[in-house]
Amino acid sequence: MRTSIAALALIIAATPLSAGAPSYDSAARIAYMQDLSSGAVLYDKGGETQMPPASMAKMMTTHVAFRLIQQGQLKLSTKFTVKPETWAKWHGPQAGSTMFLSPGEQVSVENLLHGIVTLSGNDACVVLAEGIAGTEEAFTDLMNAEAARLGMKGSHFGTSNGWPDEGRTYVTARDLVTLAKATIEQTPDLYHRFYATRSFTWGRTMGGDVIRQDNRNPILGRIDGADGLKTGHTEEAGYGFTGSAIQNGRRLVMVVAGLDTFNGRIEESVRFMDWGFKAWKAMPLFRKGATVETAEVQQGWASTVPLVAPRDLAVTLPRTAASGGVSVKVVYDGPIQAPIAKGQEIAHLVVSTHDAGQQVMPLVAGEAVSEAGFFGRFWNGFKNFFG
Repeated sequence: MRTSIAALALIIAATPLSAGAPSYDSAARIAYMQDLSSGAVLYDKGGETQMPPASMAKMMTTHVAFRLIQQGQLKLSTKFTVKPETWAKWHGPQAGSTMFLSPGEQVSVENLLHGIVTLSGNDACVVLAEGIAGTEEAFTDLMNAEAARLGMKGSHFGTSNGWPDEGRTYVTARDLVTLAKATIEQTPDLYHRFYATRSFTWGRTMGGDVIRQDNRNPILGRIDGADGLKTGHTEEAGYGFTGSAIQNGRRLVMVVAGLDTFNGRIEESVRFMDWGFKAWKAMPLFRKGATVETAEVQQGWASTVPLVAPRDLAVTLPRTAASGGVSVKVVYDGPIQAPIAKGQEIAHLVVSTHDAGQQVMPLVAGEAVSEAGFFGRFWNGFKNFFG
């Protein structure tokens, strides 16, 4: 592991920063917030506590489908048939939230995703899961494999929709933020296409009227820049919500869980997200494309590669920051083995602050470095010997 500190410390050594972390008292049993723009954890109340996710589990069902679409293994236009036995299990008041599907109905993946994200349809989840993997049980294998890939060590999925299953399905707030981050950053087009939808119409009443349902997301229309994600509620779990919003380049993801009432979830979600934006601020560090440092390269045509900011990088600080300082370093496993692709993430900018902990941001290769042949390796070795 190589680190570089001195070259960066001078950038912010003279800047007064620390003001004491802003206080907040969440009404939720569990509450967690992270600024994705910097990696700073702004609030942590039981973030590692395992809990039933209720319908927040549907975020993983949606994420798995998004990745399959992105990889070309699933199409939005593909239609799946609602099995009579699936309909029988997931319709009526005893089956919770529903998309109001009908037995034998053919429904596109796109409409099922709207049914899951906007309507929180338990029926839509199972139809999508069965259509993709054959059975819901087989689909949960995909969910758990993806959870492992993302490092969600405190979570496990036994259903596609979060329906109570005697404790087999559980998550942590930290893991839900990890999942939300993956969806937002790895499948951004699909995220924006589905999660910010305000309402969706599907099915008809016994009288023949179309059924229109509103998105239950409590911060849509109440917090500027709100565009996701998912509510959840069961008697066991209480009222919960994983939400995200972006303002002035800062994207926050929050989780609240274990609230007692529907209105309490609305009030706490809005208050919590509002605090995240107003009590904290971003201090710019590097503009997108700026070279932050260089890293050593092994067995490449070049002996070093520039480390570049892939986006505007900023540190998250209390709004009233007035004194103190931070430490900044570049960390990478090195020397970095060639070949290296331009834009490949190969290092991290690590910022340590007194009030927001450690904030970790990606750095990418500013140029491609191909693998050196025999003479290239000889020449590099010659230069290193005499350098």
